[in-house]
Amino acid sequence: MTDLSFFTEEEKEELKSKLRLFEEDFKNIFTAEEISKIKFLLKQGIDKEVYTRTENGINLLLKNINTSITLMKEVGLKKSAIVAALLYPLSESGIISSSEIAAEFGADIENIIEGLLKVNSLYVKNEVIESDNFRKLLLSFAEDIRVIIIMIADRLTLMRLINHHPNEEYRLKIAQECASLYTPLAHRLGLYSIKSELEDLTLKYQHRDVYTDIAKKLNETKKSRDLYIQSFIEPIKKKLEETGLKFEIKGRTKSIYSIWNKIKKQNTDLENIYDLFAIRVILDSDQVLEKAECWQVYSIITDMYQPNPKRLKDWLSIPKSNGYESLHITVLGPDRKWVEVQIRTKRMDEIAERGLAAHWKYKGIKSENVVDQWLSNIREVLENNSSPNELMKDFQMDLYNEEIFVFTPNGDLHKLPKGATVLDFAFMIHSRLGTKCIGAKINNKNVKITHKLNSGDQIEVLTSPQQTPKQDWLNIVCTSKARIKIKQSLKELEHKDAEFGKELLFRRFKNRKKDLSEGILMRLIKKLGYKTMTSFYYSLAKEEIDINKFIDQYIELEHFEETPQLMENRTAENYTQVAQVSDDTEAKDNVLIIEQNLKGLEYKLAKCCNPIFGDDVFGFVSIQGGIKIHRVDCSNAKQMQLRYPYRVVKAKWSGNYGGKYSITLKVIGNDDIGIVTNITSVISKEKNLTLRSISIDSNDGLFQGHLSVFVDNLASLNSLIKKIQSVKGVKFVERVS
Repeated sequence: MTDLSFFTEEEKEELKSKLRLFEEDFKNIFTAEEISKIKFLLKQGIDKEVYTRTENGINLLLKNINTSITLMKEVGLKKSAIVAALLYPLSESGIISSSEIAAEFGADIENIIEGLLKVNSLYVKNEVIESDNFRKLLLSFAEDIRVIIIMIADRLTLMRLINHHPNEEYRLKIAQECASLYTPLAHRLGLYSIKSELEDLTLKYQHRDVYTDIAKKLNETKKSRDLYIQSFIEPIKKKLEETGLKFEIKGRTKSIYSIWNKIKKQNTDLENIYDLFAIRVILDSDQVLEKAECWQVYSIITDMYQPNPKRLKDWLSIPKSNGYESLHITVLGPDRKWVEVQIRTKRMDEIAERGLAAHWKYKGIKSENVVDQWLSNIREVLENNSSPNELMKDFQMDLYNEEIFVFTPNGDLHKLPKGATVLDFAFMIHSRLGTKCIGAKINNKNVKITHKLNSGDQIEVLTSPQQTPKQDWLNIVCTSKARIKIKQSLKELEHKDAEFGKELLFRRFKNRKKDLSEGILMRLIKKLGYKTMTSFYYSLAKEEIDINKFIDQYIELEHFEETPQLMENRTAENYTQVAQVSDDTEAKDNVLIIEQNLKGLEYKLAKCCNPIFGDDVFGFVSIQGGIKIHRVDCSNAKQMQLRYPYRVVKAKWSGNYGGKYSITLKVIGNDDIGIVTNITSVISKEKNLTLRSISIDSNDGLFQGHLSVFVDNLASLNSLIKKIQSVKGVKFVERVS
């Protein structure tokens, strides 16, 4: 028997109802065998505790079932998306693989499940996406349009479930995430009914008093509003019936969020909002007659009621980029009240409610190209942004904007967001055109790159080969594509100039016959307030710094800075000593004890591994008769022990030797100003350590350096490595010799 102990009694009843729905409403999509298989797998998932409660108490099984119903009834997605939304937790837990699910229900389901698993992995610890995971989430979305739609439906289901959730902070976080990501996505994909509900629920959770007040006032005036809508519709209905058109008319009150927005924008009260409701005329037309019949209805309504020409919106001739088609007019109805009327066909209405997902039902509608182009734009934003905040800003930039329609000199039509400038248009046509843009001719009139475009403008971009992108261009453009291309161009120009500045500095030092120390150079650059080497070299190239004055400052700093005094001790590589082994093996003067206390043997420290006091070592008898001391982990140790075991002798350190050994460390880290100074500062603070030399190379924001240091013993070395690893920006430290 399936264990439903974690279900409340109310949830058990809901589960029974939903499972009945599968058998009734889903029989047009699934076969009886497929429905039985789904129910079997769901029960298996419950038994194996896959569908339990989330950290915040949400019943995962009911959430996934409700999401699937939303996908079918409110979006119109088919078998693959519905099964993926239901069963991906089984694949995640290993009960059944995505390929096995695909074998049962259809090949294309595997990609959707894989996309959902990627998304779900980001929500494992927290049911709200964090900013540093934002890029990964969008990359998962950008693989398959259905993954986006499923996640929007999933968030809508969650928003419905948390209305009375006891944790207000959790509810507010979910609402904020929907407002910043899922609601704009729903809007962009044309899922207007879902977008509208998400907006209402967000308002409800973030400003419950405001939401409740508007809902209460709407409820109080519902009877009079319904009567008014009826009186407005009746004469229109009579006229349309006379034409023989097939139609239906609906009246609806606008969403609470939409009304709240109008109250804020107009700085007024609910009573003074004139267009609280809208009328929708939906025609049952053949596709070839759609536009003509919509304009026929427009003519009939505007003959009866005075239209407001400023509020005519024609999305019949040029649909929105998300596929939305409709004709919107605002007319003066009875009692001199403004009423919005939307005129569309059944096909257009389904697309308006269900968005791009509905396009695939209708032949001849090439929405796949629209989707591919949009997903391509998402990927472009993702690939060219490093900062989560910038990524969020650029990604959301185009989502909510209204559109304008402009033309090239050849008459090609292009869509841009409202507020787009000449520069946005130039970058949309081609990035090279954008970087060289100096203005445009609009309707034969010269305008600047800052000029904002209007629908119907015919634009000829003017260019100059001397033009280069400027930093303030980022304040001119409003499209993500233009912003990305400008940032790329500015970065390329900065690096090019920085290389010139670097060459200039090194050439001047060479002319003065002066060696350049990376450490002193970095300290001086930091002292002057530069955050990166690139920005400093860029300033040199732009002559923002007097190079001669800078070199004088460098010499002055070099003169007064304390430089490390090199030890006069011989290096460990050249160190040779005759072992003075006495009968007392515990003698404190002994440095090495070699095989059975052999006396009078000369030994050297091997150059291949540079052993130091404290290393695990062994001796190897050389051809000349002396002994070379190697580290046990020496790269040559294994081969020597295998080929010449008879020449290997035991050895170990003894006593408290006070000598110095030279070792080399390899360090990798972020190429930040001051990081080398911080590392050398750590070394200088150690009493028994001396920095012998340092060399640094940098590339693509990372540096790789080699430090040569004198140390007493292995304990001192290990302590030093730990301290260098703790320096901010250091990624990796290892002993190389």
